[in-house]
Parts: sequence; C-alpha cells; structure tokens
Amino acid sequence: MRRTAAAPWDTFKARQTIALDRCDFDWTARTGPMGAVSVQDALVDGVGHLRVRALGFITLVHVEPSAELIRGELMRYLAELAWAPDAILLNVGLRWREDGPDRLVVGAGSGETAAEVTMNLDGEGRIAGGFAPDRGALVDGVTVPTPWRGVFSDYRLHDGIWLPFSGEVAWEMPQGTFTYWQGQIHTWQRVSA
Repeated sequence: MRRTAAAPWDTFKARQTIALDRCDFDWTARTGPMGAVSVQDALVDGVGHLRVRALGFITLVHVEPSAELIRGELMRYLAELAWAPDAILLNVGLRWREDGPDRLVVGAGSGETAAEVTMNLDGEGRIAGGFAPDRGALVDGVTVPTPWRGVFSDYRLHDGIWLPFSGEVAWEMPQGTFTYWQGQIHTWQRVSA
C-alpha cells in the first residue's frame, strides 16, 4: 500500500472475509513497525467503515459513515467478486447486465448509495479487472468522483475454482495513474456461516 504516488510502498498483512449472500466484507490489515498500525476497511450490515489506528487505540483516521462511503465500499465489494465467485450466484442483491462481448456490469445498492462496476473478462471468461468511472477519492480533504480500477492476475485452480492470486488497484488521476495497492493471496478458504 502507499498513500501518495511519491510515497514508498508499505508492506502489510491482511485478512478479509467476503459475504456470499449479501454485500458485506471486512478487510483488516497490519502495517508499520512491528505491525503497530491497523487498518479496517469494511461494509457491514450496510454501513461503511474506514479506520486507521496505531497501537490499537490511537485513532489516526476515522471516516464518518456517509452515503459516499457506503457507495465506495459497495464498489469495492463488487470489484472483488473474483475473490468470492460463489457470491456471483448466491447474492440475489446483485444486478447484472452485458456491456459488450467481454464486459459485464454489476450493480448493488439503491438511491444515493447505488454503485456499479464494469467487469472486464479475459479469454477464459474470468474476471480480469473492474472499473468504476466515479468512485469517491479523497483529494485535499474533499471527496471527488474519480475513475478507479482493479486488475486481477495469476489465476490458479484452488479448491475446484479458478481464483486470481494477485491484484492491484489504482486511481486514474489527472496527473496520471496512481497505483496504491498491490497484493498477493497466500491462503484462501470457504467458511460456512
């Protein structure tokens, strides 16, 4: 992860759970010296959460719940369906439509929290990436609709399903593409409720 295009990359270890029957996820990471900084990025029961803490109790960042945050977290959930392929069939809250021979659009939410992500498919029909033209990016303290994309690679057959074991996420800023997250999956498992 990195905070700005000029910043060095910070290493992290994270754990994420993704619900299969509703638009919920919880990503928790540890970074910094000896993992002293924790980051939670989540959508739980329709509420968005974004918190950064040092030493477990010093709040560095806390984004107040809002429609913009919920919409952004919904976009993240939709974009990461490649890591929860069972949700494609089990989550009845998803809306799908074709957008060309190798693209699908998936949406969720309603009103001011309605979100859509365009999925690009590879030659095997697997999700190669996701794109949203207007995910809210924080620019100088103001949320600005900004093109946002993720890319998946290194697909492997795991537990009988094809999963991408690498990914990266970027903002398309006026000054150029800013890749701010890169990661590799080390373990993946289905967890029954």
